Amino acid sequence: MKGRVLIIAGSDSGGGAGIQADLKAVTALGAFGMTAITALTAQNTLGVHGVLPVPLDFLRQQIAVVMDDLGADAIKTGMLADSATIEAVCDEIAARAPGVPLVADPVMVAKGGHPLLVPEAAETLKRRLLPIASVLTPNLPEAEALCGFAIADVGAMHQGAKALLALGAKAVLLKGGHLPGDEVVDLFVQPGQPSLRLASPRIASGNVHGTGCTLSSAIAAHLALGHGLSEAVRLARGYILHAIESGAPVQTGHGHGPLNHGFAPHASHLKPL
Repeated sequence: MKGRVLIIAGSDSGGGAGIQADLKAVTALGAFGMTAITALTAQNTLGVHGVLPVPLDFLRQQIAVVMDDLGADAIKTGMLADSATIEAVCDEIAARAPGVPLVADPVMVAKGGHPLLVPEAAETLKRRLLPIASVLTPNLPEAEALCGFAIADVGAMHQGAKALLALGAKAVLLKGGHLPGDEVVDLFVQPGQPSLRLASPRIASGNVHGTGCTLSSAIAAHLALGHGLSEAVRLARGYILHAIESGAPVQTGHGHGPLNHGFAPHASHLKPL
């Protein structure tokens, strides 16, 4: 069986981001999602109202029982909350999933501004998670926190992506959606290869909660289905653009609404009818 994706991340009770968005994206793309939940959040479109970490022994057990029975063709990490959680997750991946492609989304702050990673854990993330990641998928604020300098334009994005590679990541998809303008530019970089500029018109929508979670899970799904990394990034980016566009006119809640994960994308591994 191909297409098995283990998602190690936090739960969003509002359904727009976190494990819930991850599972929707993976399923929509024809892959099979499995989970190890790192934390529970009391969350809706207006923000995060509470966070309850999962005990580390139970987190480790979730990863162990999934890997021992089901296995995985790709792994995605999202919210890891603190240093102890990062250490536990990295230990389990090293022990139970060596060589399995890892998509690491360095979740630090929720869309509404609530911190999802304690500040001191950033160093642990750099030391433990980045070196084992097949691809790192930060947005600009996350990249700035990891690099230690401001990223105010596309030129600085190139510098930031190279700095993240220097920290140990094997590849970086740096998302430029926080920059102003009518065009959104993302950069995909790998050591020794030309940077890939991925640009698209900005879609006017207030429903963009969970875009980072969704994109990283879509990359993991395509990797699990057998695509190479560059192609997985391209396909995942195409998926999320359609999910944003089709979700733009829908009102869900009273704040930052979700994407339309189930807009009926064509599963890449299925034959046409």
